[in-house]
Amino acid sequence: MSRVLPRRTVLRGAGAALALPLLDAMRPAIAKARGDESRATPRRMVAINVDLGFMPEAFFPEEAGRGYKLSPYLQPLAKHREDFTVFSGLSHPEVVGGHQTDQCFLTGAPHPRGAGFRNRISLDQYAAQHVGHTTRFPTLSLRVGPSNKTLSYTADGVAIPSEVVPSRVYRQLFVNGTPDQVRSQVRRLREGRSLMDSFEGEIGGLKRQVGGADRDRLDQYLTAVRDVERRLHASEQWEARPKPEVDAPPPKDDLDPTALVTRTRTMYDLARLAFETDSTRLITIFVTQQFNPKVDLPGVELPHHALTHQSQQRDSRTQLQAIETAQMAELARLVDGLSSVSEDGERLLDRTMVLQGSNLGHANRHDNTNLPMLLAGGGFRHGGHLTFDRKNNRPLCDLYVSMLQRMGVETDRFSSGSATLPGLDMS
Repeated sequence: MSRVLPRRTVLRGAGAALALPLLDAMRPAIAKARGDESRATPRRMVAINVDLGFMPEAFFPEEAGRGYKLSPYLQPLAKHREDFTVFSGLSHPEVVGGHQTDQCFLTGAPHPRGAGFRNRISLDQYAAQHVGHTTRFPTLSLRVGPSNKTLSYTADGVAIPSEVVPSRVYRQLFVNGTPDQVRSQVRRLREGRSLMDSFEGEIGGLKRQVGGADRDRLDQYLTAVRDVERRLHASEQWEARPKPEVDAPPPKDDLDPTALVTRTRTMYDLARLAFETDSTRLITIFVTQQFNPKVDLPGVELPHHALTHQSQQRDSRTQLQAIETAQMAELARLVDGLSSVSEDGERLLDRTMVLQGSNLGHANRHDNTNLPMLLAGGGFRHGGHLTFDRKNNRPLCDLYVSMLQRMGVETDRFSSGSATLPGLDMS
């Protein structure tokens, strides 16, 4: 008869402990490459969430389809109108809860305010299971603004910390350690691999003490351990390779909470450099303004968050529109930068999906429907306004399915998405 194991059973080996329930969070499973990776066209994605959203009447065009008149917030992107698609009528089903829904922006996990809420894997981490092993950094999680929040979550719904200090991102991407530091890092990675060997033995012992269903579960954990070991081995190989050199100097760490435009521009520039050097192919950027006093722009006197709740007042509306127009201008600058870089005769933009949106459809009402979403680049046939039912929204995750397929991931489902988004075709 199988013995019952305590829920908090841990594995112990070489003086270390590993809690079994956390193993899935240490994954993702790494898909084996198909064909000759060195000759495959690299596909990339950056997903941006602007957590205070955009005034809907200034963001959405009035007309559907192609040939629509650019809305005020799309005017900064006029140069690239054939390089992006704007969407209306998209949201996450059963994801309600005002600002708390930011954690669900890339996961689609329902009921974030519910008791026992557990998040799901985020879009970037799902894609990383398939393509993350091709670059030095499987993903980068970045943040603009004060908080400890993130857009990236593991398969177990565990938050992956986001980095807010630009100089640290730059060092991570482009600054090589000294020979002693490299040797020390390799040594730590090898020690980690030996611990994985030890844990594998411990799991084998546990399998003899439990029943069939539990053995299947432990087999899954054992697979996770082996995946972690492979990741450690890949990291060790990357340590032996020098990091790419870039002409851009290290960025200044202007963490003044009012400097929204400067901080956004710096992170967007780092994202472009990371893609340009193929240091990673998956980036998330969380632009969070919930706790900022105000934005350092001419004519803006009130806090950004407060302005979203007073947008019906003429003066507040003018100030808010100045902020949101500046944010759209930074997006346009990022798109323009990716468009100006060539890779194998193609624009980097054509290989890079740039997703920007918000978890709020209307910040004044804390509404989470009809989210302001825009997708640029990535090799899609752009230039239109795709409209869906603004009352009974189509799942935003259908767009994510389309994006995953463009990344080369063979799936027709992601979270609440069960199909690709109609009208969004590849060029």
